[in-house]
Amino acid sequence: MLPLTDKNVIVIGGSRGVGRRIVEAAARNGAHVLAVARQESSLRRLAHEVSGTDILSLDATDEGAPSKVLDVLEPDILVLCAGAFPPAAPLHEQSWQQFAVNWETDVRIAFHFCKAALSRPLPRGASVILIASGAALAGSPNSGGYAGAKRTQIFIANYSQKESDRLGLGLRFVAVAPRIIPDTELGKHAVAGYARYLGISAADFIKSMASPPTSSEVATAVIELVTKPDASNGGLFIVSGQGLEAVQG
Repeated sequence: MLPLTDKNVIVIGGSRGVGRRIVEAAARNGAHVLAVARQESSLRRLAHEVSGTDILSLDATDEGAPSKVLDVLEPDILVLCAGAFPPAAPLHEQSWQQFAVNWETDVRIAFHFCKAALSRPLPRGASVILIASGAALAGSPNSGGYAGAKRTQIFIANYSQKESDRLGLGLRFVAVAPRIIPDTELGKHAVAGYARYLGISAADFIKSMASPPTSSEVATAVIELVTKPDASNGGLFIVSGQGLEAVQG
């Protein structure tokens, strides 16, 4: 039997990049998958290419989005992977709107869906996986409020775990912080921005990175987190090309 047989998996931001790889990995491991994203054309292509995947097109930043999604499918695993491209410029060259874009998308989505997971609540034993970023730990001076927004997603996962424990809900909230992923659109955007910022080529910037993960490796790490019988309750994990690494404290 496949490890996710009879499991319901929802991936918010499932039409591209890491989200798409997680959809593919979950389906491959036997899950019933619902992919949620804004662009219906990308979702239809995904449904055609990944057999057995259901799709739902909506704006995940809307306050009512969690109810619409969770009314379609009650998840055993909810993955929050949607977000905006950050700016690629130093602080003094950005407008406030550019600086705050990831607070208004990535953080808003994490807030609304984690709140819904606790308030509804999700079934006992369900896992919520927030895809944050290694920038949350190391900073990112060329991408505005991105690092702070991703750090706040980690806080939201931590706060949600504390509330689940306090209320006896039996839910698991995990934050995953991949390093820059060069094979995704977001990763290519980050690499190009930092290469310009440092005055080097994109290829040289990638060479300078310590073991960057691929999108497939991040997806594999997520599947590992939700299927490991000895996985700790909640927490924060870095993902590199070396695999998963738990962050203590």
